[in-house]
Amino acid sequence: MIRNRKKRVDLNLLSDTFNQLCEKTRILQTRAYTHHFGTSLLRHSVNVAYVSMFISKLFRLKVDYFQLVRGALLHDYYLYDCHDKEEENKKHHLRHHPSKAVIAAQDDIYLTKKEIDIILKHMFPITFSIPKSKESFIVCISDKVCSIYELFTNIYKRVIQRLVIA
Repeated sequence: MIRNRKKRVDLNLLSDTFNQLCEKTRILQTRAYTHHFGTSLLRHSVNVAYVSMFISKLFRLKVDYFQLVRGALLHDYYLYDCHDKEEENKKHHLRHHPSKAVIAAQDDIYLTKKEIDIILKHMFPITFSIPKSKESFIVCISDKVCSIYELFTNIYKRVIQRLVIA
């Protein structure tokens, strides 16, 4: 019973960190942007933060959970619609959005070196920037896991809707 408690994700830390970012940043604006086939950018970022904490607990990794969560919540903090055909950033979005996310976050709050590394390196291997910390590597992996999950659950929802409507 004690083992199960230790593996649980600290939802208070996730909630408190999210609330602090809501007060100091424009993170709630990310609700308006679609990320992966119907998942909002905000929902994706919260998913990545949760999965990052879960992986860290599951493998009993010694990480700075506060920086892990902040980095995960801000990893896609680029504040524009990457699907907008008129958006000038669309062409190079995949490779350049991590640096745009760092710039946007630094406009609002102070970021530690580790948080900057988490945000900048989450697109490895596409960006060729290798994560330097455990936290950065975990968010990188969590981002891929969540993206795949979001892709397939949203495809599944669309298939079910078509079957039900047809």
